Amino acid sequence: MNTPRRKERLVALIMLAALLFSPPLVLIATPSADGISWLVPYVFLAWGAVIGLMAWLMERRDED
Repeated sequence: MNTPRRKERLVALIMLAALLFSPPLVLIATPSADGISWLVPYVFLAWGAVIGLMAWLMERRDED
C-alpha cells in the first residue's frame, strides 16, 4: 500500500511546505502602504492547503 510514488509525493509535499513557510515568501505578506497585513490569511491558507493536500494524498487509493 505504501508505494515508492507515495513516498516521493510526501517528500515533495514537505518541500512545498518548507517553501511556503520560508522567510522570503512570508515577508511578501507584510503590511503594505495602506496598512493591510496579508500575513494571517496567507499563513492560514498555506497551512490549510498543506493539510488538505496531505489528507488527499494519504486517503488516495493506489492507482499505480
